[in-house]
Amino acid sequence: MTGRAGPVARIPIGPGRAVVLYGEDALEGLPARVGPGGADVVVTSPPYNRGVPYATYSDRRPRGEYLAWIGETGRAVAGVLAPRGSFFLNVGGSPKDPWLPWDVAREVGRSLVLQNVIHWVKSIAIARKAAGRSVGLAHDLAVGHYKPVVSDRYLHGAHEYVFHFSHDGTVPLDRLAIGVPYQDKSNVRRWKGAGQDLRCRGNTWFLPYPTIRVRATDRPHPATFPPELPEWCVRLHGAARTRRLVDPFVGIGSSAVAAVRLGVDFVGFDIDREYLAVAATRVRAERARLRKVPEREEGR
Repeated sequence: MTGRAGPVARIPIGPGRAVVLYGEDALEGLPARVGPGGADVVVTSPPYNRGVPYATYSDRRPRGEYLAWIGETGRAVAGVLAPRGSFFLNVGGSPKDPWLPWDVAREVGRSLVLQNVIHWVKSIAIARKAAGRSVGLAHDLAVGHYKPVVSDRYLHGAHEYVFHFSHDGTVPLDRLAIGVPYQDKSNVRRWKGAGQDLRCRGNTWFLPYPTIRVRATDRPHPATFPPELPEWCVRLHGAARTRRLVDPFVGIGSSAVAAVRLGVDFVGFDIDREYLAVAATRVRAERARLRKVPEREEGR
């Protein structure tokens, strides 16, 4: 560690716990800052190589070069992931390139085992009839983040993938930590082993973005996920056995905000210091909202 620069920000979030943000490439930072087995959960969303206008990163690389880089990232994550750890990788495709998420998953799959495939649904249309009478809908419902596609060939993209990797595919999960009540309460008695009015949410997660009124302040990053996504990932893995959450591409800090909510140590990396500054601001705001750590503990 001699000669390495310190973190861009270190923000205490509780006794012995902190959010630490580094302005460096994760391929170098992961082994040096986290170390072997130092990450219980890794949640991240790398660039998708779709020409997104990042401030300091070129999102248009030759396909082979991009996938080789993803493979390096997978090996770096495998090197720091705890033996019973979970790696949740969010990747979205495009109408013209639907294979991209699976190409990325295959590269990471050279180093880790794909244990679950989760569909993050960002918008959905539900017919009143399909929802059932008990829901009480007055009309058909369309909710979530809708981004129209100007095309007569493709459907609008309403979902992305979250690939759950582990070292051997046998990591136990706390499925009911993000469980949902049974809509038909008779199932509580009908299904053996239910025992309570709560069931597994399954591999389809509806999580819309909050409404963006002013992009420069509400979401000053061209590609990010809501904090609820990494929060659900950690809860699914098991928040009680998560000592440290890591994000190799932390951006403006949604996963760091999730760490504050969960009260777990966090280490994040990004090569763009302006994004990290926004991440630090969001973390401090979330900490203040939850009133977990007084500002004076940070010496500010």
